[in-house]
Amino acid sequence: MELSERLQRLQPSATLAMSQRSSELKAQGVDVINMSVGEPDFNTPDHIKEAAKRAIDENWSRYSPVPGYPELKNAIVAKLKNENGLDYKPSQILCSNGAKQSVCNTVMALVNAGDEVIIPAPYWVSYPQMVLLAEGTPVFVEAKIEQDFKITPEQLEAAITPKTKALILCSPSNPTGSVYSQRELEALKDVLMKHPQIIVIADEIYEHINYVGQHASMASFPDIKDRVVIINGVSKAYAMTGWRIGFIAAPEWIVKGCNKLQGQYTSGPCSVSQKAAEAAYTGSQQCVEDMRQAFERRKNLIVRLAKEIPGLEVNDPQGAFYLFPKCSSYFGKTDGTCTINNSTDFAMYLLEVGHVATVGGDAFGSPECFRMSYATSDENIIEAMRRIKDVLSNLK
Repeated sequence: MELSERLQRLQPSATLAMSQRSSELKAQGVDVINMSVGEPDFNTPDHIKEAAKRAIDENWSRYSPVPGYPELKNAIVAKLKNENGLDYKPSQILCSNGAKQSVCNTVMALVNAGDEVIIPAPYWVSYPQMVLLAEGTPVFVEAKIEQDFKITPEQLEAAITPKTKALILCSPSNPTGSVYSQRELEALKDVLMKHPQIIVIADEIYEHINYVGQHASMASFPDIKDRVVIINGVSKAYAMTGWRIGFIAAPEWIVKGCNKLQGQYTSGPCSVSQKAAEAAYTGSQQCVEDMRQAFERRKNLIVRLAKEIPGLEVNDPQGAFYLFPKCSSYFGKTDGTCTINNSTDFAMYLLEVGHVATVGGDAFGSPECFRMSYATSDENIIEAMRRIKDVLSNLK
């Protein structure tokens, strides 16, 4: 008796594993600062919670349409038009149980066995696992810290083969915080125009956590828009991770395929969460800007403190709420008891000895680095960086 081959191909989520280990230590009374999970520490804004309460009182408690309520889809269409200058119809929108399902829906709807999907590395841990679940082949393109973790047009061109079906591009990026500019996206687009079989899966979930101005989307280029699937949702911008509402905006044939798939294994997302998400998109956006400003302040704080730690190489992220320092100078070092062989060892050392939870870069396809989420208080950031600096000074 054994599990299916498709399940055996998958690896457990490293981010969730580190968070679980952090919780276990906390349960034992250890004072752990958790910087392993990408989750805003803010509460969901009050006007969004009030909309959810009204939805309960008004009995929005029955099965919702598979692609989402028309009111929410209309709100998303308006958001894309007003904020991004993009024209979509409600029939081109599909709401799902979080942006994670939106990505997986798209991959499962498009990828056949043997198809190749280009994934720039560092990458979010779930991308390659989703491709493997679809029996596709992940093709990794490495972007190092020296190039600000962004791939070049030349690298993209070199990775494309007749089997290439899709490119997954995340900007602002998890895990690096790097942001592709309009000019950089256009250069990648020019490569893709020579290969009309390739679909771009554009993960824009961190769109509003951006420190360099207007968000740039691959869908803004008219000559490739009909090959772009936008992934977005309410979790990061509105501190609504637990509400589980994401969406795709895509060509209608892709939306229909994802709708068919979703209709067979989850149906429509939570009815009350949809009404809350509708309020998020149609209400005041001041809460989004307030949180963005807080994240930017924290980013400046953690970058400054990380640069004061000998042996870490640090870039300055332009979005999201992650820092992805290079830590390979510590590989091979020991405190006399523990030896650091790789970034997973490095992250575990920080957790077990320094009581700061981070995630090793191995899980993100960048084994020389590690990820810290600064979606926590200034006080936690200051204390965490003090602990990291102290414990790393023990390694010789």
